[in-house]
Amino acid sequence: MFTPVIKKWCAFGVAIGALSVTACSPSADATTGQVVRVVDGDTVIVKIADVDTRVRLLNIDTPETKHPDKAVECFGPEATAFLAETLPAGTEVGLDFDVERVDQYGRTLAAVFLEDRTLVNAEIARQGLGSAVIFEPNEKYYDAVKTAQEEAQQAELGVFSVDAECTLPAEVAAAVDSLAAVVEQPAASTSGAAAAGAAAVAGALATAEALHAALEAGEDSIRWAALGTAGTAALSAKLITSIDSGRATLATLEQETTRLKAAEDEAAREAAKREAERVAAEAEARRLVAEEAAAAAARAEAARVATEAAAAAEAERIRNLPPPYVPPAPAPYVPPAPAPYVPPAPAPAPPAEQNPYPGYNGPRCYAPGGKTWKPCP
Repeated sequence: MFTPVIKKWCAFGVAIGALSVTACSPSADATTGQVVRVVDGDTVIVKIADVDTRVRLLNIDTPETKHPDKAVECFGPEATAFLAETLPAGTEVGLDFDVERVDQYGRTLAAVFLEDRTLVNAEIARQGLGSAVIFEPNEKYYDAVKTAQEEAQQAELGVFSVDAECTLPAEVAAAVDSLAAVVEQPAASTSGAAAAGAAAVAGALATAEALHAALEAGEDSIRWAALGTAGTAALSAKLITSIDSGRATLATLEQETTRLKAAEDEAAREAAKREAERVAAEAEARRLVAEEAAAAAARAEAARVATEAAAAAEAERIRNLPPPYVPPAPAPYVPPAPAPYVPPAPAPAPPAEQNPYPGYNGPRCYAPGGKTWKPCP
């Protein structure tokens, strides 16, 4: 029989890992049973005296998987799977009770032992799949479960893990890392970039603040309860440090967004002014060109009209001219009869040259001036 075994365990100390529950005293109606099936991480159906009895394990609370008003909680499925693996159907178990045997839901409240002296309630906590709790007046196995829970916390197992995304340590680490990533972003050079950075910080900050608020008000959650006051306080302090940094960064980014937006608006106004001036100058240039073209066209048209008018006037003048003068035909020319030719009288003979050398017919040598000469020697 299992009952004497339970009494023997309690008499000599129930071995639970390194823990010995020396204060254990089995209830007078401690009994045995056979596992029918596992309901969730802390509830099992046990056949006791041929009656299927819903047994709620004492001093351990595991994440919800079947609560009508709650979503499946972090590590709830894992807790159920662990209990199903530990207590497969047909397993012989020992059951011990505390002051209050049945809860308000009609469940039998018991510590569940395996034949090898394993306290299943504590093993769940040792895997980090539940937290030690006291539902007054039952606290008989609380210390055993609490010690096992502390081992899991030390080893960062289950709900204490920083690797599983759904655990509080992991959520806090993720929130802190997320805030750190956006806080450490490079300085923005545009208001859009600054606003985007501020939005990123605000989003990460909202997540961290919501998580911190949940930490402050989460006493009823197994994740919070498992960590205990000191654990949640440490996570809360880490979050507060990160949140303070995020708030300071957000304020800086909002100021920078405002400053950059004002500078960009001023630059846009200046650019718009320059563009308006350029457009106006181009329009004025086009107007002047068009005006000059119109004036040139007007001058050309006026010149054309004037030319045509002058041509018309000239044509009219010519048309009004008297007929051209046609002189009478001249009388035929009758040349006068030529006068008879009377030759002129011959010129008188020149006087004979006076020869200073009578009878000399030889060469003459003239004196300068050519008026006098003498025979050449």
